[in-house]
Amino acid sequence: MADSSFDIVSKVDRQEVDNAVNQAAKEISQRYDFKNVGASVTLSGDTVTMTANSEERVKAVLDVLQTKLIRRGVSLKALDLGDGEPKPSGKEYRLVGSLKEGLSQENAKKITKLLRDQGPKGVKAQITGDEVRVSSKSRDELQQVIALLKGAEDIDAALQFVNYR
Repeated sequence: MADSSFDIVSKVDRQEVDNAVNQAAKEISQRYDFKNVGASVTLSGDTVTMTANSEERVKAVLDVLQTKLIRRGVSLKALDLGDGEPKPSGKEYRLVGSLKEGLSQENAKKITKLLRDQGPKGVKAQITGDEVRVSSKSRDELQQVIALLKGAEDIDAALQFVNYR
């Protein structure tokens, strides 16, 4: 019998991120507590920029954006905010985040090590580029691997499981 396998990837649905940013921008433009504070959120390429006239307002803009991302099914692990602290830029504060796609080598190695240490015995994992292919003779073992990875806390990436066959 042939081995069953699936790929572990980290991808971001660009359309959903775009929709979430647009919804957040619309809410910010309409909310009373954001009037006359210069609050805005924009997406250009892989960069999300949030601006306002105070540090607290920028954090409030970030909160609105995170709420919209969660509602649209985009993991917050896909948004890299650096240290997460707004930086003063002239008269306004700015927080710049970037979208992370693809598994870093470090995360891919963490996944394969986790599978070696805690995964079922018949499972093989190999790193191919920015994804990890997991294969096994038993589909039940692959289901156990997915459950194990969904519960893993130390992996700093939004994981999806694709090409399950």
